[in-house]
Amino acid sequence: MDSQQSRVLVQLRDMILKGEFGPGERLAEIPLSERLGASRTPVRLALASLEHEGLIEPSPSGGYQMRAFTSREIADAIRVRGVIEGFAARLLAEDGASRQLLRQLHDCLDEGDRAVNKPTMELDDYAAYVEMNDRFHRLILEGCGNAAVLRTLDMLASQPFAAPSAMLPMQSSMEEGQQWMRQAHRTHHALVQAIERGQGSRAQALGEEHVEIARMNLDYALERPDLAAQLMPGMRLVAGGRK
Repeated sequence: MDSQQSRVLVQLRDMILKGEFGPGERLAEIPLSERLGASRTPVRLALASLEHEGLIEPSPSGGYQMRAFTSREIADAIRVRGVIEGFAARLLAEDGASRQLLRQLHDCLDEGDRAVNKPTMELDDYAAYVEMNDRFHRLILEGCGNAAVLRTLDMLASQPFAAPSAMLPMQSSMEEGQQWMRQAHRTHHALVQAIERGQGSRAQALGEEHVEIARMNLDYALERPDLAAQLMPGMRLVAGGRK
């Protein structure tokens, strides 16, 4: 894939996940080419890739259109992410993590502690936690040394709200948000401890349990669609609320 096609693919995927296209909206090559400042060929190839990822679907009139997602699809993707991330943590625990990786993981723990262990978290604290959370999960995935795990997680992360920090904006809006974030970060601590102690089964179980907060955030968003649409415009892609 050349650089222009890669750029167009990233831009289109980002626009989709931000809710810039509504369900059923036609995705025509010429308007997209003009909007992105690209030729039609990389747009055409990017659309084909996005169909393969399951983000868009063929249009009855030809070309492609934006598809809708059910809450079940999103919840299933989150659950599968937990299984894969738990497996990555298990590999690290059983194969052994390098000193450098452990230092980086502990740096993440320290940053997360500073963000969540305050009487009240400000928006900057939530932003810092999101950045740390993405880095923490990526370190485990890349550190496990399994290329198939990385490919699988990259595919899952391209689905709406399946990425590690995708549902975190909802937490900044709820009274329980900081409490949930502290609970999630305690699991980060436990995961690192399991990796350091070589406790593979425990690491895998913690990875699978960790995504339950994301699923709770999804339920919260589905119960408050107007608020969710403000905080996460991509929620307009979720059809029919809870299923």
